[in-house]
Amino acid sequence: MASGASEMHWREWYDGLIKPAWTPEPTTIALIWQILYPIILVSFGYVFVQAIRRKLPWQVCIPFAINLIANILFTPIQFGLRNLPLAAADILMVLITIPVMMFFVWRHHRWVAWAQVPYLVWVSIATALQLSITWWNS
Repeated sequence: MASGASEMHWREWYDGLIKPAWTPEPTTIALIWQILYPIILVSFGYVFVQAIRRKLPWQVCIPFAINLIANILFTPIQFGLRNLPLAAADILMVLITIPVMMFFVWRHHRWVAWAQVPYLVWVSIATALQLSITWWNS
């Protein structure tokens, strides 16, 4: 199957879901992630590098690792498997781990905690959206 046909297929599926009126357009969602991913890359990368250098307790990395894995898994779950309840559980894990990350890293590197604020704001909105979509389409 051609890449374009595959993209249309998930988009048609997504467009067919019942969504709240305040649902951002997919292009807006993509733009938000294009802004957030560099912040995530730099701040998460810094935490992992500091832990590897033994300048940060490795336990601080645990919620960052869980968050990263859950974040990466969301798209294949939502758009590949098209499993709304599992995607809702996954995004809840992403949301829950952000304040935990911020708490764990705060005493070591406050800038990393502050850098998560836009991520927390967006994931809070995205979680409300996902829970609404899951509720209305399950």
